[in-house]
Amino acid sequence: MPSPYRAIFAAPGTKGFSAAGLVGRMPLSMAGIGIVTMIAQLTGSYSLAGALSATLAMSAAVLGPQISRLVDLHGQRRVLRPAALVAVTAVLGLLICAHQRAPQWTYFVFAAGAGCVPSVGSMVRARWAEIYRGSPRQLHAAYSWESIVEEVCFIFGPIISVGLSTSWFPESGPLLAAAFLVVGVLWLTAQRATEPVPQPREQHVPGSALRSPALRVLVITFVATGAIFGAVDVVTVAFAQERGETAAASLVLAIYAFGSCLAGAVFGLLQLKGAASRRWLVGVCAMAVSMIPLQLAGSLMFLAVALFVSGLAVAPTMVTTMALVEAHVPRTNLTEGMTWTSTGLAVGVALGSSAAGQVVDVAGAAAGYAVPAAAGAVAAVVAFLGYRRLLEPAAVQGGHGAYGQNPHGDTSQEHMA
Repeated sequence: MPSPYRAIFAAPGTKGFSAAGLVGRMPLSMAGIGIVTMIAQLTGSYSLAGALSATLAMSAAVLGPQISRLVDLHGQRRVLRPAALVAVTAVLGLLICAHQRAPQWTYFVFAAGAGCVPSVGSMVRARWAEIYRGSPRQLHAAYSWESIVEEVCFIFGPIISVGLSTSWFPESGPLLAAAFLVVGVLWLTAQRATEPVPQPREQHVPGSALRSPALRVLVITFVATGAIFGAVDVVTVAFAQERGETAAASLVLAIYAFGSCLAGAVFGLLQLKGAASRRWLVGVCAMAVSMIPLQLAGSLMFLAVALFVSGLAVAPTMVTTMALVEAHVPRTNLTEGMTWTSTGLAVGVALGSSAAGQVVDVAGAAAGYAVPAAAGAVAAVVAFLGYRRLLEPAAVQGGHGAYGQNPHGDTSQEHMA
């Protein structure tokens, strides 16, 4: 059987914008950890480092959907370049202030400005949706491919960022992340042939994409899911540090991302039938259940295996989520809708990181794994309570999605894959 991944790249321009998306998304995994490492080295304050990372995440959560809404109205090229310029300028300001030991309030001003970074992943997925609208099989493979790309970023990004900041100079990690953003955005926006055509303002559904009840369910669930990811990162670092193997934390987290990457690659090859909403519910519950074995971790080896297994549920759930967004959000608000899911993750990561850090300080690293377990339970509860809203026709949600779903969550042409 021919590979569906090879098939999706048969369309002109797809290799170029996907490659640009890889470069442009590297800062997603490098910026936060790079800032934490830089500030910790320059000031010795982990509380300041964590506060700045949370400020960046929350700023991106507020500004990201607004930038994507402008993209839906005016196009990627006209919006992404100015937004990236603002974000990079803010990052450079933060690095200069940190290097010069400026007043700490200036750090927070520039960290908030850096949140203007555009959601490159949403821009790339919007291009795939434009090319393969009405072709669920190809779009499933495309979303799976992009999930793999993001996991590759999270496997290598933190290692590169932390490695540079600790072996070269403290500011080098965030500086390289800014460079990746510039190159990725310029490369992506230079490819005009595959850029989705912005819709006239009068064709847009009034208000935010969050008017869709289905999208609200997905976003709230992703807040809890993001808390899982943020808490696992912090607690795993503390767990390794308590055992005198701090450097091993990045390897263990890379194994977690590799599990997701592997699952995403296999998921894209499958021709699945049945309701996408049902698969999404199963995926969320699987992520929640996979947090339970972490409570038994007594060694880094056990932890690595447990996180690998846990990672197997991540990418398939993310892929299905994007398919549901694409089906339930009006076409004119698609980029904004996809960005809201990233926003939910960013908010959750900030909350999970903060909560996990407090638990670790009070009760130790082993107890800290109760935080992702609790976040997983919340995600599962929200998914169960909101599941019925994912079964409603897209037309009820304020406009037709790109496929046009029936009440059972399947596409009108074939089952959602």
